[in-house]
Amino acid sequence: MTTFSIGETDFLLDGKPHQVISGTLHYFRIHPDHWVDRIRTAKAMGLNTIETYVAWNAHEPVRGEWDATGWNDLGRFLDLIADEGLHAIVRPGPYICAEWHNGGLPVWLTSTPGIGIRRSEPQFIDAVSEYLRRVYEIVAPRQIDRGGNVVLVQIENEYGAYGSDKTYLRELVRVTEDAGITVPLTTVDQPMPWMLEAGSLPGLHLTGSFGSRSEERLATLREHQPTGPLMCSEFWDGWFDWWGSIHHTTDPAASAHDLDVLLAAGASVNIYMVHGGTNFGTTNGANDKGRFDPIVTSYDYDAPIDESGHPTAKFHAFREVIAKYAPVPELVPAPRPEAPAFEVALSGEGDWMPAPTPVAIADDPPSFEQIAHLGPLVRYDVELPAFAGPAALVFAEVRDLAWVHVDDTPVGRLSRTLHERALTIPAGARLTVLVEDQGRVNYADRLGEAKGLFGPVTLNGEPLTGWTATPVALEAAEGTGAGSVGRVLLRGSFDLDASADLFLDTTSWGKGFAFVNGFFLGRYWNNVPQNTLYVPGPATRAGANEIVVLELEHAVEAVARFVAEPSLGQLEE
Repeated sequence: MTTFSIGETDFLLDGKPHQVISGTLHYFRIHPDHWVDRIRTAKAMGLNTIETYVAWNAHEPVRGEWDATGWNDLGRFLDLIADEGLHAIVRPGPYICAEWHNGGLPVWLTSTPGIGIRRSEPQFIDAVSEYLRRVYEIVAPRQIDRGGNVVLVQIENEYGAYGSDKTYLRELVRVTEDAGITVPLTTVDQPMPWMLEAGSLPGLHLTGSFGSRSEERLATLREHQPTGPLMCSEFWDGWFDWWGSIHHTTDPAASAHDLDVLLAAGASVNIYMVHGGTNFGTTNGANDKGRFDPIVTSYDYDAPIDESGHPTAKFHAFREVIAKYAPVPELVPAPRPEAPAFEVALSGEGDWMPAPTPVAIADDPPSFEQIAHLGPLVRYDVELPAFAGPAALVFAEVRDLAWVHVDDTPVGRLSRTLHERALTIPAGARLTVLVEDQGRVNYADRLGEAKGLFGPVTLNGEPLTGWTATPVALEAAEGTGAGSVGRVLLRGSFDLDASADLFLDTTSWGKGFAFVNGFFLGRYWNNVPQNTLYVPGPATRAGANEIVVLELEHAVEAVARFVAEPSLGQLEE
């Protein structure tokens, strides 16, 4: 039996000192047909371990409907890591942050009346315990002391930045151990004394999360973890992007230097991310620190392995550093080839917004949660009273982006990011407001907040009541006629000699969603920074392929352009 344990100064693999050199891959951000390739490429950089979060809301978006198949087949992912001779680290949360929608927590959970998020509140504990038991049914038999490859399991995630409920942490440990987890248990926090103290328990091994000043951070960590191995279990080698900002990158040489300092000190490391992947569909999260900033579709993260799975300059810089401390494979993956470049004419099939078929009628607009809608769009309608001339329409809050129509004529847009909640509308019979959930906050105290329009809603100071709410199913959208002006469904077809990774240029469109062969690529926007969407090869096929674009505002050109390489936006000067 192989053993993995914590010694006085080191991790011990079969009793011998072992330095963990790991990198993060999120199986839920990578097409399953690409899992093997991404694992092998990470191994080629010199890693001996792969780490992943577990996204609860990917496995159980609806309560009681647990899914661990296909994209959610965590067991298969761990087995593929083992097949490559690598160890695995599992971080099941339940909260994961990760710039992933709602920080990985299911909407049904965070919208439960009276629930206490990330603390020892009975409803939360009951649900989390059931979730963890399901995860550990997959993980426990794959632990290294049972012939598998899992060497570490993390309790919660950067909890010290959020709370200090030790009873909650102890309950997570109890559920974990009762489920048969016997490998060492860890916590992670930024190396600030108050976070390390708040987020830990005796018996849990503390690790740090940081991306620079390695020597200083390790010293702080050692003060709070006086024995055992030092570990940076989130070495931030890049950063994420949000709409309205730049494409964030870090200097490969600077990142490699900090990695070198870590490894030279004998510390173990998990590189976050070794390969970021993609927020396919509408899985992106958001941050709100006074300004609401939704995350873009790409999660390239400026990682050593780019969004389409190919090595970057950072890959080679990191590999050179790792080779000083551990063996690296001789085979080096090839750089990214140019993708097929071509244009596809798109036919305009008219407005794709469904007619109102309300599932709720209320004085104030109901939230997405109140109508149990997990998609990104809800249509709200209300009859307008008679009034003369322009009137002031005011909402308590808009979450997150709203297009306002009077008698089917667009009159304006309201943005949460810009703190907009009022506009002037003309007289008419019916008001329609289409609201987009742009991404659920994944960090801090706005975690789990509701989406939609929030009242009271007033018109010239008087309450506007009698709202209906119609959920919009994107995958079922159909055009209602012809034309390519305004909000419109665009469709086209193209042939390929073989399935291939593609990069879809979205710069000639406004804002919306794109699909290839029914595969939901994600959101696009003519806001900065992201200019292309990644199309994974397994979503394409030899022969005929179809692209569908659901435009929300206006496409300047009814053309789909596929380009040779990605364009993720302007860099900081």
